[in-house]
Amino acid sequence: MNSAAEASAIEETTSRTQQVFAKQRQASRTHAYPSLETRLSNLDKLEKVLLDNQDAIADAICKDFGNRSSLETRMLEIFGLIGGIQYTRKRMKKWMKPQKRHVGMAYFGAKNTVLPQPKGVIGVVTPWNYPLFLALSPTISAISAGNRVMIKMAANSQNLCKLLDQLISPVFDEEYLAVIPGVSAGEFTNLPWDHLVFTGSPATGKIVMETAAKNLTPVTLELGGKSPTIIAEDYDLKTAAERLLFGKFLNAGQTCVAPDYLFVPRAKVDAFVEIAKEIVSSRYPTAETSDFTSIIDGKAFERLTMTLKDATDKGAKAVNLLGTGEPNPETRKIPPHVVVDANEDMLILQDEIFGPLLPIKPYDSMDEVIEYINNNERPLALYLYSNDKATQEKVTYNTISGGMCINESMFHVAQHDMPFGGIGNSGMGHYHGKEGFIEFSKLRPIFKQGPIGPAAFMAPPYGPKVEKMVNMMIKWKL
Repeated sequence: MNSAAEASAIEETTSRTQQVFAKQRQASRTHAYPSLETRLSNLDKLEKVLLDNQDAIADAICKDFGNRSSLETRMLEIFGLIGGIQYTRKRMKKWMKPQKRHVGMAYFGAKNTVLPQPKGVIGVVTPWNYPLFLALSPTISAISAGNRVMIKMAANSQNLCKLLDQLISPVFDEEYLAVIPGVSAGEFTNLPWDHLVFTGSPATGKIVMETAAKNLTPVTLELGGKSPTIIAEDYDLKTAAERLLFGKFLNAGQTCVAPDYLFVPRAKVDAFVEIAKEIVSSRYPTAETSDFTSIIDGKAFERLTMTLKDATDKGAKAVNLLGTGEPNPETRKIPPHVVVDANEDMLILQDEIFGPLLPIKPYDSMDEVIEYINNNERPLALYLYSNDKATQEKVTYNTISGGMCINESMFHVAQHDMPFGGIGNSGMGHYHGKEGFIEFSKLRPIFKQGPIGPAAFMAPPYGPKVEKMVNMMIKWKL
């Protein structure tokens, strides 16, 4: 594309972004409370788009990655969204109802209610790793709460972005939902949103939050981090390996809640590595199988190969779990590895890995593990493999993380009745289920006075009568 054509495309995108935002903002002010029927209809339409276009969606995501199994896309993204829509649709009527609240006895027959009101126009900024799910999961919550939504997708997801625009535009009026291909992050996040959702790195999240603050825009930040995984002494090594390695190497490790580093009892490290070789080689005969996802782009591929080299140069032992094959820059595939004897001087234990590399940290006591976790940034997820109740409680109540699984990895994200979100460096706010509905609502307190108002008895001029009443209210805690 020549410079004139590029300038024209940018101008067209800017114009559309501003027009859609203005349209949604006006609609959110003139029709502030979309009806239950409208919200249900919007969810129905979104569900139909997903069900009718599964192959096209999977193909677009595969093109964006270079390779990703269509079954992995349907399993990890489409399935979860359909379930989320169904769960929300069944409960939305109840969530929308005004909630009765207690009224103090001093207020003589008044009524208190809390009404969940839509915030207005919600901007959703998504990453490339789960581009469909991370675009539409918060959208489901926002639509159920009665909001309008605009979506900006990652530069690495433009095949999917253009497809979603083509699929959604004929079905949805732009005043409710729009996907904007080609819009820049700076232009999008600078708009005066009523709420902004961003999923990405902590570094970029800080920039987004700073930008949003200029418009006093509340934010939901779903950020990454190094999610620790612990195999306790009591737990079966093979079962733990089967479960955690499934989560680790889905999407070639390019998952914000993937196990990032693994604690293994010191005496069991060698046994774990041998078990991991058997399991992973049975799942992926070679890294070039279509079941194993490519690294998203050349820059990410180079970062991961440098991370691996940095570890081995500094004394760690890298074990190719497939036994054969080297990182392939043409297909951007890196065989699954575990890295033994990693230490804090190595990049692999400093930065979020976001790839098919798993460092192992031997440990001697659970206190040592807990201390290490608490000395680092609070993670988005924490995984513990233990059947011992005392160990489960010790780890649960002595650490803090966005989410947690016991004897499993990552599946907490797929639970529709639990909020998903981070804490501290791994994010703020959450969505999914009722908590998602509340996240994108303003709980509006409404006080309705009864026939007799207390102001008549409390108004100046103050004197013995008012003093007596105030003393009685305090004494009787009215």
